[in-house]
Amino acid sequence: MRCTRYEGYAGRDGFPRSRGSGSRVLSIEAVLGDITRERVDAIVNAANTSLLGGGGVDGAIHRAGGPAILAECRALGGCATGDAKATTAGNLPSSWIVHTVGPVWRGGSAGEPELLASAHRRSLEVARDLGARSVAFPAISCGVYGYPVELAAPIAVGAARELEDDFDLIRFVLFGDEAYGAFAAAV
Repeated sequence: MRCTRYEGYAGRDGFPRSRGSGSRVLSIEAVLGDITRERVDAIVNAANTSLLGGGGVDGAIHRAGGPAILAECRALGGCATGDAKATTAGNLPSSWIVHTVGPVWRGGSAGEPELLASAHRRSLEVARDLGARSVAFPAISCGVYGYPVELAAPIAVGAARELEDDFDLIRFVLFGDEAYGAFAAAV
């Protein structure tokens, strides 16, 4: 596992490469960046239950990906907390968007850890079933849903470790230094 402030140095397949070695990095990493620019097979969207767009990562993905994502989301009929569903990636450089709904933080005693782990697990299962070999995640539930990032990061990475053998790369793409620090410590 590796942590880095990813600056875009990649091989032709879009995977980061160590300078000079040409070898692929290990399968789970944390990077600071913009998830809408990730060149992976599937990008995970931190969605709400309607799947019809919102703020934060969800809004950024819908804006950058264009109307095709929303059109497919309308046909899905929403998504339960802890589950995941896939659509086209529209104008984004990935092939698919896996929309997942993380829990709203209610203090930690309302099943939030289990639901957060399920959101990550189900996202990876959906991506795997689509044939994805590389997946990028945001910090699910850590924005307006209020999940403390220092508690969410080990849960997210733990869920990814359960399925990492099914993927070439699982990347956590974080927007700010606090989230990056928490995920870098967890990987």
